[in-house]
Amino acid sequence: MRRGLIAGLVVGTVLFADIGRAEERVWDVVPAESVISLRVGTPLGSRTGRFERWTGDVRFDPEAPLLTRVGIEVEAGSLRMNDAALTRTAVGSNFLDSGRHPSIVFRLRALESGEGSRFTARADITMKGVTRPVVFPVTLRTQGRTTQMAGGLSLDRAAFGIGTGGPWDRLIGRQVRVDVVLTTRPAA
Repeated sequence: MRRGLIAGLVVGTVLFADIGRAEERVWDVVPAESVISLRVGTPLGSRTGRFERWTGDVRFDPEAPLLTRVGIEVEAGSLRMNDAALTRTAVGSNFLDSGRHPSIVFRLRALESGEGSRFTARADITMKGVTRPVVFPVTLRTQGRTTQMAGGLSLDRAAFGIGTGGPWDRLIGRQVRVDVVLTTRPAA
């Protein structure tokens, strides 16, 4: 299991697959240069967090980025908010419920061309047993032996049944911003 970045969301596995190419290259995630973070509004201002545990396996061809496939499985219980009490609440039964739903899963379905290094990602995210489609912008840059994908999206936590019971639903913002930076290098 490799430690590293998600989304969002965003601890687990990252897969890039170049479908239909004769040569598939395996890439490794560089954990020290990768991150999955989130931000949510509260009555006391914006709160931030970061997922600490996930793994990655990358198959990617910089010459065929539109064929990229990504799968990220994030360990829900590894979320660390900028306040210890918020961390317990966020991974607890009213929010991520990491005891019953230990993984958050992201699957890229397609990358669509944009200008230069910009793309539109179409993906599915599964949290608490609920899967929803998402569309968001990403950049994909290759420099030397390193490729970095960066992107961000806003998720409606209520669409996944997160924090919808009790007073939390009115106190915590419904939109959660998730930002992902995934840095990879060719496997040895």
